[in-house]
Amino acid sequence: MKRTNLVLDEGVLEEAVRLSGERTYSAVVNRALRLFIDQAKAGRILELRGSGLWEGSLSDVRDDEPPTGRRRRA
Repeated sequence: MKRTNLVLDEGVLEEAVRLSGERTYSAVVNRALRLFIDQAKAGRILELRGSGLWEGSLSDVRDDEPPTGRRRRA
């Protein structure tokens, strides 16, 4: 763990604690940082759209079978 001092908007921090259900300020900040990282990584996926990096058949990759009219059991 890294110890640091932060100057945060108290109202925003209190609202984040209330909405998140976290018990500590540290837990709220860590959760927010993880969410930021996840969103930033997800945004990079969109940059690949149209890049032509992947060619193939999604059905082949998934090993799809043509529909038979019957539903699979889960």
